[in-house]
Amino acid sequence: AAGPAAPPATMKLRETPSACPSLWRSLPCPPAELRLDLVLSSGQTFRWWESSPGAWTGVLGEHVWTLRQDRDRLWYTVYGKEEKGHAGEAAMLNAAEMEQILRDYFQLDVGLPALYRAWGAADPLFCKVAKGFPGVRVLRQDPIECLLSFICTSNNHIPRITAMIERFCQAFGRHLCYLDDRAVHAFPSLSALTGADTEERLRALGFGYRAKFVSRTARAVAEGLGAEGLRALRAVPYAEARRVLCTLPGVGAKVADCVCLMALDKAEAVPVDTHVWRIARQHYGAVLGGRSLTPRAHQEIGDFFRGLWGPRAGWAQAV
Repeated sequence: AAGPAAPPATMKLRETPSACPSLWRSLPCPPAELRLDLVLSSGQTFRWWESSPGAWTGVLGEHVWTLRQDRDRLWYTVYGKEEKGHAGEAAMLNAAEMEQILRDYFQLDVGLPALYRAWGAADPLFCKVAKGFPGVRVLRQDPIECLLSFICTSNNHIPRITAMIERFCQAFGRHLCYLDDRAVHAFPSLSALTGADTEERLRALGFGYRAKFVSRTARAVAEGLGAEGLRALRAVPYAEARRVLCTLPGVGAKVADCVCLMALDKAEAVPVDTHVWRIARQHYGAVLGGRSLTPRAHQEIGDFFRGLWGPRAGWAQAV
């Protein structure tokens, strides 16, 4: 019989490459291509925290990372393999795999400065606003994590959503390690969320009416598409992916567009909320969608910005 599982390792947070140079790697990445501080705090993702000034720590691909920028380089370290007596799962990540995970997550194959120039040429207002926000790019997230996280965003704000997602991961996610005295958990798997008591437990965690939607969507995906089927929506047209997402409990046009943009490779998806609707009317003179934010208004506003900014309109709106 197998013995008890080894307890999760306790590790010291690495704040800078100078502290443990052999455990850090870097890749070329100027600020015009990526600004960690703008991207990781913008409400695209809720699993990163500024662990020390300029350093961002979070969970990506079942591993715990710390990232920081130094002039034209992106530095990164992954916790796990070097800890005494604990050959953590990070031992299975080689240098090439680590770099590929980061390149994929930040979509670093998409050249941002050229896009900024094109959007600025098409739109003087973008040109004016973008000067203060260089390096804002759209993340490519795990579809399950993105979907369940964005169901939690309705009538909510970033600090509260972040705290909710943290409690969610602690309650349902696999314990990865302790960083100093902070327990770090993976995002919950679908199978961890299909218990009969999931909704009740989420309510106890302060999810309110969202508890029903998170638990029912997790069950609907588990019993229907599955995680792989959801990921496979990356290969279908935007309208089809959006339609499928909107059949899930608690998923309306805004959440569907967020998931399409940030997890399903639909760069043309423009998430529309009352703020975006107001901008379209006040700053662009767009007479769109009547007096309320109906499905038709979502479509018309999205079409307007796609016409203005082109096939990566969702990226332009993120700025």
